[in-house]
Amino acid sequence: MSAVNIIIGSQMGSAEYVAEQLGDQLNAQGISTQLHEQPAFNDIDQQNTIWLICTSTYGAGDYPENLISFIDDLTQADDLSNIKYSVIGLGDTSYDTYNLAGRNIDELLAQKGALRVAERLELNILDEALPEDTALAWLDSWLAKTGLN
Repeated sequence: MSAVNIIIGSQMGSAEYVAEQLGDQLNAQGISTQLHEQPAFNDIDQQNTIWLICTSTYGAGDYPENLISFIDDLTQADDLSNIKYSVIGLGDTSYDTYNLAGRNIDELLAQKGALRVAERLELNILDEALPEDTALAWLDSWLAKTGLN
């Protein structure tokens, strides 16, 4: 397994930027990536790959608009045990729905039998460090857990 499908849920662009930075770093390390800015469940490889879902939370704990049909398809699926995944959530701790979209998709995938390969990374946009810098610093430990490095 040497491919990562980076599934993006972004309303204002922050999650997309983090995903692009991670994709660039993975590519630089010789790991094939594909970014999915308008993810469609049936178009994303489910074999020999890891899904890295990078999503922000929008509004009152909602998924970004570009992720809604993908979530609907996941909800309709019966068995996702062939999928290996990790989630990066971006949020703002000043809201009581902090990182709810990331937490919800993580729980949904686990309930459907998908295999979580690393604990969810939650990024607070209020932190001093830029979200993409924190995600890039986390990437090596993630790679070690996935066996891709």
